[in-house]
Amino acid sequence: MKASDLFVKALEAEGVEYIFGIPGEENLDLLESLRTSTIKLILTRHEQGAGFMAATYGRLTGKVGVCLATLGPGATNLVTPAAYAQLGAMPMLMITGQKPIKTSKQGCFQVIDIVDMMRPITKFTAQVVSGDRIPSMVREAFRLAHEERPGAVHIELPEDIAVETTTQPLLSPSLTRRPIAEYKAIANAIDMIEQATSPLLLIGAGANRKLTAKMLREFVDKTCIPFVTTQMGKGVLNESDPRFAGNTALSDNDFVHRAIERADLIINVGHDVVEKPPFFMHHNGKKVIHINFESAAVDPVYFPQAEVIGDIANSVWQIKEGIEPQEAWKLDFYKDVHEAYVQHRAEAENDSRFPILPERFVRDIRKVMPDEGIVTLDNGVYKIWFARNYPAYHPNTLLLDNALASMGAGLPSAIAAKLVKPDVPVLSVCGDGGFMMNSQEIETAVRLKLDLVVIILRDDAYGMIKWKQAHMTFNEFGLDYHNPDFVKYAQSYGAKGWRVDSADILIPMVESCLNNPGVHVIDCPVDYSQNDKTLNQTIAELSAKL
Repeated sequence: MKASDLFVKALEAEGVEYIFGIPGEENLDLLESLRTSTIKLILTRHEQGAGFMAATYGRLTGKVGVCLATLGPGATNLVTPAAYAQLGAMPMLMITGQKPIKTSKQGCFQVIDIVDMMRPITKFTAQVVSGDRIPSMVREAFRLAHEERPGAVHIELPEDIAVETTTQPLLSPSLTRRPIAEYKAIANAIDMIEQATSPLLLIGAGANRKLTAKMLREFVDKTCIPFVTTQMGKGVLNESDPRFAGNTALSDNDFVHRAIERADLIINVGHDVVEKPPFFMHHNGKKVIHINFESAAVDPVYFPQAEVIGDIANSVWQIKEGIEPQEAWKLDFYKDVHEAYVQHRAEAENDSRFPILPERFVRDIRKVMPDEGIVTLDNGVYKIWFARNYPAYHPNTLLLDNALASMGAGLPSAIAAKLVKPDVPVLSVCGDGGFMMNSQEIETAVRLKLDLVVIILRDDAYGMIKWKQAHMTFNEFGLDYHNPDFVKYAQSYGAKGWRVDSADILIPMVESCLNNPGVHVIDCPVDYSQNDKTLNQTIAELSAKL
């Protein structure tokens, strides 16, 4: 069998449905093998977009997303998606081409060491030096991409290896089960929770698994212990639940931090150090139980007194089975905190000024999106408003990145989400800066005939950095730019373009776009002028009174 055919059959055996990417000369044998396979090639307009799509596919399905690029500049364009998947724990395989490695007539033209380049930002990277190595190399790459903690892997297939003949058979995955926590660790955790005065559950990125979400629901239903979330823990539990006490979108001084301060024990499930610390530990302060697949990396502000290491869902189930709710627990304060937060945000949510306030925008998007509808975010200051103010009712219905926090990922993520869940409404919210970094993928969405809504929050500047600049009392400088006419820009790709001209028109406009086929791009001016005062002053002053 031709080595490229074997490579594709190995991918098929792993259950690969899509490959996102841009082939080059060095991939043509692999491309020909794909042509007659069951795998669908999603041709993109930039390798970075392809990588973001593959990573999001992995995030939503738990299966390995696959992307393809040629050598040199094609491969270097995958560096950001590699870091995005690696930090975000998204299983993803990158396949890149290379010049012939046995005989070459082109010197070093376009040749750089891609394998070494990928080494610091992947779990596995290797060059195929023989067609006979393909079955074991592909199987190992998929094993590592899946294994906790999931992440990015990379295989380089040189063009002279792709045309080799090989007789090697494929390798099947072994049957594996995650190890479970030791019973003494479970017993100690139960004892600590029962002995606490005001326990609080914190849900992080590592808890975003279907079975873990189910076990956490059962734990909260039995104990009535309130919960807070990190940005990437949103939606693991339904945030309309009266026991939800807030999201740690801000680093400190928000209403949710008053709840964290009151807790004498935090049950930290799925903590991931890629996110900013949701709270700071102090010596002789509150106690923390760390429940995760891996032990806690010791940090100056995170040094848990107890750890429950093993399959998270099983650990939560074991604790739930053994624990007895305590009458002595004092939990009412957490409800008071959340009610104060909701009361504060209501004024801005009802403000009809235009350009629209981010609080009003987030509220209106929540109103118009169905419970299981998916919102994908790019990276900007609006991400804080969504994390803080957008209640997520189901896992993976608010896709934000609080790990690499890369601009340019919002639109590609929405395309992947729509491919994975074609019957679910998908809406992407991008800043004008982030949108323009991969705006060319609008053509990809139109070509794929997707039903997709993209909203561009336009402030004609890099608003997140402006917010930080203002907080540091620096003069405004170096962050303003001009945008194209986004309505005409969308139409030039064959999409439908719309422009918001009042706060009250947003809901009917988005509803209309969601209910009509095709790709819709909405230009929505936004007013960020209150960000510094609201996020850094008003919230801190009001929450301090609790």
